[in-house]
Amino acid sequence: MIHIRHVTRRYSAAVTALDDVSLEIAEGEFVAITGPSGCGKSTLMHLIGGLDTATSGEIVVDGLPLHGADDAELTAYRRTKIGIVFQFFHLLPTMTVTENVCLPLLLRGDAYPAARAKAGEIIELVGLGDRAQHGMHQLSGGQLQRTAIARALVHDPAVLLADEPTGNLDSANAGQIMELLQKISSQRRTTMLVVTHSEEIARQASRCIRLRDGKISHHP
Repeated sequence: MIHIRHVTRRYSAAVTALDDVSLEIAEGEFVAITGPSGCGKSTLMHLIGGLDTATSGEIVVDGLPLHGADDAELTAYRRTKIGIVFQFFHLLPTMTVTENVCLPLLLRGDAYPAARAKAGEIIELVGLGDRAQHGMHQLSGGQLQRTAIARALVHDPAVLLADEPTGNLDSANAGQIMELLQKISSQRRTTMLVVTHSEEIARQASRCIRLRDGKISHHP
């Protein structure tokens, strides 16, 4: 599903976030990317998500060479192939759970009734069926993250990227979110990459890739 070959991301002559990184991730794998702060974890996720461009090297996701894609292709890629969950949710505060989850479908041009129906299915999947019409101010941290996960899944992405998805949560909610991500990975065969600094969270993935100083230090 994901092929990364000799990828370097250099922001300046003095700052190299990733240095000659190569790895492969199979369809349906649940992989944790871990390492100390500043090791290149989020940079790697942004490159796979099409949010940033490598200085050199090749990245191919689900058959699309990102290193050769133009802006229109990258926009279509982000809307169809990739779902992203951020640590700080990035939900729209004036909208309900359903409205937030519908948004990716509406942005790609789906009719509202169809988008609402699909959103309803995903909201049930993440365990928020009884909160579908609640506003963001009515939700706990764990419920906000479940809403963000539903929004990232609603367009059936091939790859789900989660950047520190439990970083803002207490240990009980963090465990529940990881269980939910594992369920999604196994039931939907979604390829899952979780960026985390937590060794406890990383151990719950099927494979753990460790970065240090922009290089892979452990790659089982």
